[in-house]
Amino acid sequence: MQIHGLNKTTLLDYPGHVAATIFLGNCNFRCPFCQNRDLVLDPASQPVIPITEILDFLKLRSGVLSGVCITGGEPTLQTDLPEFISAIKELGYLVKLDTNGSNPRMIKTLYEHHLIDYVAMDIKSSPHHYAKVAGLTEDKLDLSAVKRSVEYLMSCGIHYEFRTTVVKELHDATDFTAIADWIGGCEAYYLQAYKDSDTVIQQGFHSYTKEELLTFLDILKPSIATVALRGID
Repeated sequence: MQIHGLNKTTLLDYPGHVAATIFLGNCNFRCPFCQNRDLVLDPASQPVIPITEILDFLKLRSGVLSGVCITGGEPTLQTDLPEFISAIKELGYLVKLDTNGSNPRMIKTLYEHHLIDYVAMDIKSSPHHYAKVAGLTEDKLDLSAVKRSVEYLMSCGIHYEFRTTVVKELHDATDFTAIADWIGGCEAYYLQAYKDSDTVIQQGFHSYTKEELLTFLDILKPSIATVALRGID
């Protein structure tokens, strides 16, 4: 288990809960706007936190924290993820998984073994532009796996959300029209405003204004009951 970071307290990462967020290394996507460059491109350069240290911390915070977020990188690449989450669940925590949806088999395993309570899955873009926004060539992207994850989350009974980080250079209105057709009827979908930082994989991207983002919400609202903006005042 490659644990490279721990945010000890967050009120934002797990809706409705005071939580800790655990960052795992490695990712099979190369989204150029990703904020966690080192976790994706060079996880070996990052300090590793022992599992025992994480579990000891969670034991001490029991009763203060109610949830744990597992993020990355891409957590579902870790083959021992079920065992790790099982140890967290034994401490009485709710667990939220952040994922790019590329490993539907792992998502299904975690849910069927009662190891996750909430999933936040990234929708990188419309199917036509997915590879570009994920930073991959068409032959390296298994879009069918992503689509299977969408279908599974929408049908299995778990609480979930879909979300897209909106980048001015990578997304436009036609993408959200196509996304509305794809995930219409889903539980919740959030648009997150891109924020520039020194840790993104590729510099030079920009966010839409709030007014522009609201026009994308107008495209989505007829198909999705709960849509909203995040990361913008």
